[in-house]
Amino acid sequence: MQTKTTILATTALTLGLATGAAAQEVPPAAEDDVLKIGLIYTLSGPAAALGEQARNGFMLAAERMGEIGGMETEIVVIDDEQRPDKAADDARELVQREEVDFVVGPIFSNILVAIHQPVTETGTILISTNAGTSNFAGPDCHPNFFVTSYQNDQNHEVMGAYAEQQGYQNVFLMAPNYQAGKDSLAGFKHSYTGGVAGEVFTELGQLDFSSELAQIAAFQPDALFTFMPGGMGVNLVKQYDQAGLSSIPFLSAFTVDETTLPATQDAAVGLLGGANWAPDLDNEANAEFVSAYIEEYGHVPGTYAMQAYDAAQLINSAVSKVGGDLTDRDALRAALKEADFDSPRGDFSFGVNNYPVQDFYLVEAVKREDGMYGTSAQEKIFDDYVDTYAEQCQMGAS
Repeated sequence: MQTKTTILATTALTLGLATGAAAQEVPPAAEDDVLKIGLIYTLSGPAAALGEQARNGFMLAAERMGEIGGMETEIVVIDDEQRPDKAADDARELVQREEVDFVVGPIFSNILVAIHQPVTETGTILISTNAGTSNFAGPDCHPNFFVTSYQNDQNHEVMGAYAEQQGYQNVFLMAPNYQAGKDSLAGFKHSYTGGVAGEVFTELGQLDFSSELAQIAAFQPDALFTFMPGGMGVNLVKQYDQAGLSSIPFLSAFTVDETTLPATQDAAVGLLGGANWAPDLDNEANAEFVSAYIEEYGHVPGTYAMQAYDAAQLINSAVSKVGGDLTDRDALRAALKEADFDSPRGDFSFGVNNYPVQDFYLVEAVKREDGMYGTSAQEKIFDDYVDTYAEQCQMGAS
């Protein structure tokens, strides 16, 4: 095992030992022989569980590989504290001081917007394992930017399609007031043609939903559709249950998942969501990933972990293809574009905008046979789905 982890704090650099049970110290190598990867995730505050899953997923893959792309590997981990200004400074430090070859992350779209230019303009490859804003999928697509998650609208489009299937005509919509929240409602409306009972944008990080729940109770819509990741989702699900609104179907994405279910538990069982993956998808790569993750961390992985796990696999495949020569950026980008690895989600390839082409599912929150809570795939909604913004991307156009 030749992977070293560095925790880069706001004001100090703390060096850690190599990770994993089989890790051992390695002698310093020439700079050109070391693959350096920077991880930027939200690792503190109410949304820390999301970033922790992503970090854990990436590190699990790195530990299983030993050397990513056959190279001695150093991984620098940064907590962006969900602050765009700090994240932009962190990104500059990674590419200028740390001279990383790849930046991986973040969770939130406003953080992605902050770090995108500082990373990509230097020629460094940025791989988003969660945030997937519409602008970077469309007119602002960039050859140094790859996504292993989705375009933000897509999981929400799953729920719009489901609401359409159910014949709902009066849905209440609610999301936080930032880019991913706006993308979520746009995605839902893209595949839903019925009426809207109400549309509310809350503060990002809001934890008290009593006012919004009172509106829902008054409107009595056919269903609620919401996007509330992390601690926001935990509080909303609990308060929804306590308010006695269970007769109104609760549809969501990134609200009822493996990061929130340990806290919401039975209050969330039976609630539906849209996702590009679930822990019970039936393929060998997924079985290996889920089993290894549970063994290592003691809880069920979510999409955040899976997508970061795939980012490590993506880097491994590309660096291996170029024989560790990271100086030929065109060859490296071409190797990344091939996406030559087995994803736990199954089908995976890149579209013209470097966003994934993949399947999407209706998932349900369940209590598993092992007593833990997770999501279960119920129905494939979209097959090999290309995001709706890809046609606006001119990357590679003659």
